[in-house]
Amino acid sequence: MSATGLRSEEALEQGVAMPRPASRGEGRVLLLRTVTLVVALALWQALSGNLVDPFWISSPLAVGAKLWLWISTGVLFRHLLVTIEETAVGFIVGGVCGVVLGGLVAQSRILQRTIDPFVTAVYGIPKVALAPLFIMWFGIGLMPKFVLAGISVFFLVFFNTLAGAREVDSSMVDALRMMGARPAQIHRIVILPASFPFIFLGFKLGLPYGFVGAVAGEMMASNEGIGFLTQNSAGQYDTAGVFAALTALMTVTVLLDAGLARLERWVFRWR
Repeated sequence: MSATGLRSEEALEQGVAMPRPASRGEGRVLLLRTVTLVVALALWQALSGNLVDPFWISSPLAVGAKLWLWISTGVLFRHLLVTIEETAVGFIVGGVCGVVLGGLVAQSRILQRTIDPFVTAVYGIPKVALAPLFIMWFGIGLMPKFVLAGISVFFLVFFNTLAGAREVDSSMVDALRMMGARPAQIHRIVILPASFPFIFLGFKLGLPYGFVGAVAGEMMASNEGIGFLTQNSAGQYDTAGVFAALTALMTVTVLLDAGLARLERWVFRWR
């Protein structure tokens, strides 16, 4: 028997889990993504200046030079920090309000049916359309961005909390009521733990939407943030600047998604 086989048997006897080898499928996917990105950038660079005027599509080299300028001067990080701060505040406030209100509404079927059309109507309004109203109410400071980000997160968490509460086993709730449990105890012991996967999904979906809401508010009226950087570059007809800001936005979105996926695997590692 090979040394690897002996080590595996010893590990099993001692109750120790052997590390799993890296999946070939994951490596292949990573390679395909890299090749796709390189081919797309090469095609973009070939088109720029040859078939398409660089004014319209810029070029990867020009975008990279703009990004390096912003990074070296600290401009990019300064504006990104503002957007991340707006997203974080809106994410926390909107998420907490979504969980609390969703949990309260879930305790009454009549209340759910009463407010459902109103909540759906407000949720159906594009959040960008609310930006001018919030700017009129709160000015051009950080507050409108907080509100836009918070609303974007709130509805997703609210609806997912309601969906999770509907999936709770009613027999468990009835049993606790027969034992004299108060509504707050039922909510804490049964409804909230059972709804947690749904709530987490709401937060996971809400984070990128909160980020988009903050950026949309910055593009409407602001003097800082990555949305302002995008709008300011467009106002100066700086195509490379617009693409550089969009690249920064896409990078942050991908990092947020990867971080949430890793957090989800850790939180639900018991599954």
